[in-house]
Amino acid sequence: MTEDLKKKVEFGIKLIQAGAQKAAEAGQPIEIAYSGGKDSDCILELARMAGVNYRAIYKNTTIDPPGTIKHAKENGVEVMAPKMKFFELVQKRNMPTRRMRHCCKVLKEYKISDYVVIGVRREESTKRKLRYTEPEVCRVYSKKEKVRQYLPLLNWTSQDVEEFIKERGIKCHPLYYDESGNFHVERRLGCIGCPQSKTGLVEYKRYPKMFKRLVQCVAIWLENHPQAKAKYVSAYNLVYMNLFCTSMADYNYKMQPDLWGGGWTAKSILNNISALNYKNTNYHATRI
Repeated sequence: MTEDLKKKVEFGIKLIQAGAQKAAEAGQPIEIAYSGGKDSDCILELARMAGVNYRAIYKNTTIDPPGTIKHAKENGVEVMAPKMKFFELVQKRNMPTRRMRHCCKVLKEYKISDYVVIGVRREESTKRKLRYTEPEVCRVYSKKEKVRQYLPLLNWTSQDVEEFIKERGIKCHPLYYDESGNFHVERRLGCIGCPQSKTGLVEYKRYPKMFKRLVQCVAIWLENHPQAKAKYVSAYNLVYMNLFCTSMADYNYKMQPDLWGGGWTAKSILNNISALNYKNTNYHATRI
């Protein structure tokens, strides 16, 4: 382990110990927000190294990759069921999009404990780099609900994560390994089809049954929203709009019959989703 990483590990342990002390004074264990990903495996290991009283919790979104619940349980993590499953949420509120991402608040971003360790790293995105500047922050859910969050991995790089996992002999989620058993730190876990992910459509190609279920639930939402149904007619059209189009004008342009030689419709495109090569088409999905 490099000297730089040793310092980061020592700081992370002390940060968790300080948070755990405050949690203990409040009569509760500190929460480890566990997602099943490589970063949450790291904060779980740091908590173990810190020797504190903790409660590791995985909030089941019901659309995480196969094997995530098993991986969580193998690590002694408590699996918490959501009040509403993802597809129930789609039926009630329509599918989440980059413009309207309503699912996280219901499935993941709700309070359990007053003191929480999370595996956020600034390197992951520009948004996180701007949002998180200190390793300890106050997360406000409402006027009555506030949480003190601790970010021991805030300044860790992917190289740090990979080195720590190797050094500590951590077994990560199976999807981080290729067929030869090689670990790929660049891979990321998350909800299947997440609109914030650059691989959302690729995941739908990998899990076509989930995509079919998505269309079915959007159809149910449309039946309860006549104005939207009059505009889109079909759930396929609405799903196509949300996945491939940046605006209504863009949608109307792409739905011109002559653009596809008269033979393509939103339904035919989406039903052949597993055969599409998004990088080589003139209708790039906005999430790839």
